[in-house]
Amino acid sequence: MDDDSIAMVQMTSLLHDIGKLAVPAEILTKAGTLSDSEFEMIKDHSRQGYEILKEITFPWPIADIVLQHHERMDGSGYPSGLKGDQILLPARIIAVADVVEAMASHRPYRPIIGLGQALQALSEGTGMFDPDVVAACERLYAKGEIRL
Repeated sequence: MDDDSIAMVQMTSLLHDIGKLAVPAEILTKAGTLSDSEFEMIKDHSRQGYEILKEITFPWPIADIVLQHHERMDGSGYPSGLKGDQILLPARIIAVADVVEAMASHRPYRPIIGLGQALQALSEGTGMFDPDVVAACERLYAKGEIRL
């Protein structure tokens, strides 16, 4: 990636979950199983983030990337069920980083599984994530360049 594309991914990575501001804190930190309606509120954070960012002038399509960061290569993601190349590359990169960080960090509803196991789970996945992005993530991990 060129420097401009890297800057776009960096900027979006800082903003990708801004839509969680619209989700009550008690839902975000709930230790138990979420109800269907609570899960729908969480899932809506990418659309809420898009709404927050869409009128801001950026040199890149930040709002669109935020909207797409939970889309999956096989079409199983949300909010639009996009698949493959319909998903912007920066959104595919942030999707992998977001999942790795979530799996490798403490969450109130499950224990930490660790960075190595998180990457292994992604590489053994069922086509949900861009294989080139997963491979790049694995290379960075092997070089010791991923820190949480």
